Amino acid sequence: VPLVESGGGSVQAGGSLNLSCTKSGFTLRPYFMAWFRQPQGGEREGVATIDPDGATTYADSVKGRFIISKDNTKNSLYLHMTSLKPEDTAAYYCAASQYRRGFQSTYATWGQGTQVTVSS
Repeated sequence: VPLVESGGGSVQAGGSLNLSCTKSGFTLRPYFMAWFRQPQGGEREGVATIDPDGATTYADSVKGRFIISKDNTKNSLYLHMTSLKPEDTAAYYCAASQYRRGFQSTYATWGQGTQVTVSS
């Protein structure tokens, strides 16, 4: 059973959205987690990662606007997105791996994706 994302939707440019990712019975604590996105007709790209120790990395395109976080007590991963731009429009996916993968798409476990649409 894959991870399950939620929180996508449609917003105007400058707005905010909060994405969540969880999986019943799946303990996120020891995993390297990430958010990826894929625009329609485009390639999947890494957005943000968070290590088991809480260290984070961000794609240059979202630095200062997006925040990745997790709550181990709720087995949940989050992506807080602010100052959204039309170019942020994409399907957003969460992913988990036992090993550090960075922005490589070689994570072992993926969600089904949640659509984010930003209108100008």
